[in-house]
Amino acid sequence: MWFRNLQVFRLASGWSATPEGLAESLARTGFKPCSALQRQAQGWVPPRGNPGELVYVQAQQMMLALGVEQKILPVSVIRQYAQERARELEEVQGYKPGRAQQREIFDAVEAELLPRAFVKRRLTYVWIDPVGGWLVVDAASSGKADEVIEQLKETLGELPLTLLKTLQAPGTAMTTWLSLGEVPGSFTIDQDCELRSPGDAGGSVRYTRHPLEAAELNQHIGRGKVAGKLALTWNDRISFVLTEQLQIKRLAFLDVLKEQAEQAGEGGDMFEADFAIMAGELRGLLNSLTEALGGEAE
Repeated sequence: MWFRNLQVFRLASGWSATPEGLAESLARTGFKPCSALQRQAQGWVPPRGNPGELVYVQAQQMMLALGVEQKILPVSVIRQYAQERARELEEVQGYKPGRAQQREIFDAVEAELLPRAFVKRRLTYVWIDPVGGWLVVDAASSGKADEVIEQLKETLGELPLTLLKTLQAPGTAMTTWLSLGEVPGSFTIDQDCELRSPGDAGGSVRYTRHPLEAAELNQHIGRGKVAGKLALTWNDRISFVLTEQLQIKRLAFLDVLKEQAEQAGEGGDMFEADFAIMAGELRGLLNSLTEALGGEAE
């Protein structure tokens, strides 16, 4: 349940959906598995597995989960079977099938194979903080986040949402932090970063588990390289990698938080304990990171 990647959005101040109203809307587009001829199906599922609980709520914090089911049937496999079918048809009719016949054969083979295809399932979680105005998708790519947001907009009819934007561009800020060897606030620099030259043809330098010496980094920065990624730790509690697109990746809640959750959940519900600590820490992290990047842009 602990989030690992953050795609961060801002809710409009006027958004006032209640958990009850949200759950009612989600139920209309709940998850249903793929039919025999469907390649993909998606819909909302209970985030902690309790039937009917499509919105988990605790202290005004909410969690949702989008379920996606995909059938794995590569085009190359369909083409292989279709070519064999076309050869059989050629022997029967005495000439090669035309383009229209080949299309019909391909479609028929696909319809035959789809019900027998392997099925892959995945869940994508959403944390909503109506009080702080945050909506965060636990996804490594913007494409996966867009999938969730589009489904949420379709479910609710409208969703006043924007990507988080800060006054200082993350790439510019990270370059400055590396040059100075420090970050404002309660952040510390870890041992991973990527510096790249502007433009597609430019080179890049990556440091992995390597001490980041300001003097060495400033040589690259002086040649025009800028930071694209930087590993940071916040408040000795959460480590992560910040990207120039303001994505947070490789999020790791450090042992002190896991131990707090175990103590809080001892003899009770571990999901509740984990979520309470995660939500509180994420709110603090996002507020601090926004401040370190000069505040939120209008």
